[in-house]
Formats: sequence, structure tokens, C-alpha cells
Amino acid sequence: MNKTTIWKSAAAFSVKCLEIWVPMSAQCLAFLAVLVFANPPGIAFGQTSCPNIHVKILNIKNSTGNVACALFESSVGFPDEYLHFATNIMVIKIRDNQTHCDFKDIAPGTYALAVVHDENMNGKLDTKWLGIQTEGYGFSRDAKALLGAPSFSSASFPYDGQDLDLTISLHY
Repeated sequence: MNKTTIWKSAAAFSVKCLEIWVPMSAQCLAFLAVLVFANPPGIAFGQTSCPNIHVKILNIKNSTGNVACALFESSVGFPDEYLHFATNIMVIKIRDNQTHCDFKDIAPGTYALAVVHDENMNGKLDTKWLGIQTEGYGFSRDAKALLGAPSFSSASFPYDGQDLDLTISLHY
């Protein structure tokens, strides 16, 4: 093979690569344009967040078990039967004695929150023989649990569909 043949082969290969590469890059650019403009609210105009109920849980005794956040829209089952009657339930692992719950896409209305530190992860608030709680608990509006759970009305709060930040302190 002489030098001229090698140069012709290299030039032909370069042209062939260029013919393949240019259409491929044009396809990639077209695909990228589709991705960018297919979702203009999220990319072009900034992502808007959905209104949420944000619940910060304070005074968690330890990182053992989970915290269950139960959102109720009526008094039915409040707060003891949260696994059966709560509108929304979040069970969250505790890290460094703190956690939070975020309820998304909640319709405006009247709600109450019950939070349980389920240390043994049995899905309920454990009590002693007189009904005294042995695990941490807390309620919206800091409703008190004296000789039994508070009523739905004492823990209820209005929600207008906008972002709402709540803080619930656990009691042991």
C-alpha cells in the first residue's frame, strides 16, 4: 500500500465519520430540545411546589422504632385507630432523634394530627394497665391527653390548601 492510497483511505474514513456524526449530533440536539420544551413549567419557568402540610416532630426520646404521623379528617377513629381511619398515614424512620412528615395534595378542610413514636413497631400506641401511654405521642394544636386521648375537635385545625407548617412535641 502506497502513501497516496493511505491518505485517500484516511480522508474517506474522516468524511464518512463526519457524515455519520453530523446527523447524530443533529438528532441529539433535536431530542434535547424536545426534552426541554416538553415540560416548560418545570424547567423554563421554575418548579412550583404543591401546597403541603409540613409537620416537624420535636422531643423524640430516642431513635428506636418509627414515628407514625396520622392525618384525620373526621373524629371517626381519632386517634387510636389511625391505621384504619386516618385519611393519610406516614411511617417514618427516626434519624438522630428527629424527623418530619410532609402531607402532599391535601384538599382544604378541617383536620387533626396524631403522632405516635412506635418504639416496638407494632402499629399502635402501647399503654400500661391504667391506660397510661408507654410510647411517645403528640397531637396537633398541642391537644392534651388526660385520662385518655383528646377529642378530634380539641386537636383539629383549619387547612386552606396553602403551605402549612406545624410543630408537634411528643410526650412520654
